[in-house]
Amino acid sequence: MDYKYLIIDSDATSKLQLMHYLEEHDDFDFIGLSKNSGEGLNAILKFTPDIVFINLNEQALDYFQMISELHQYIQELPILIGVSKSKDHAYQAIKCNFFDYWLMPYNEFDIRKSLLKLKKQTPKEAEPQTLCLQSYRDYHYVDTDDILYLQADNNATDFVMTDGSRINAYKTLKTFEQQLPNNFVRVHQSYILNTKYVARINYGKAICSLKGQKLQLPFSKTYKENVDGLKKILSKNTISAMN
Repeated sequence: MDYKYLIIDSDATSKLQLMHYLEEHDDFDFIGLSKNSGEGLNAILKFTPDIVFINLNEQALDYFQMISELHQYIQELPILIGVSKSKDHAYQAIKCNFFDYWLMPYNEFDIRKSLLKLKKQTPKEAEPQTLCLQSYRDYHYVDTDDILYLQADNNATDFVMTDGSRINAYKTLKTFEQQLPNNFVRVHQSYILNTKYVARINYGKAICSLKGQKLQLPFSKTYKENVDGLKKILSKNTISAMN
């Protein structure tokens, strides 16, 4: 299973260095960058990362306050790893239950050991593959691998299946966005895609094409960051033939 990670760092160089060291770990997926505690709080609530790397060099007090505030909104905090040029913030990081504290400049061996320890101590549970769609006294059990995409229908949601059938569920798209496995990505106010069936992303026309389907679904500027993350995930294990 993959671990989604977020970086909170106002230093572009530091952020790029960290991403470089994490690239060799195929089960760690970058989902976003925040430059301060306000952006970081919003990104954590929006993307629910598994791991958050925080550069504590300049705004440590703001970040510790952000972590304290997170407890008001979510039951379980992501795994926190602090980075800094000194040990000045290590004690406070321990009090805030940081998993680890890395000193800069980054050390490849220390990073590898830390991430292996993290995976051993906090293994990802297999995500459920069956979704129960309830309508009054009717219970419909759907294999998530058979879902092509979801489409908003007022306060209900249509599940469009790979066999061409549609299943209507009386809950909003946002409700299912929070329940579905990580391979489902919201790209539009009205659409959530199963990334396993995405065949093409056209930024010029702002559309996503699905495998074996003539239908092209739009994506909006509001969810462009999600689309960028989708592109990165799809590109990671492909052979590049870019012009």
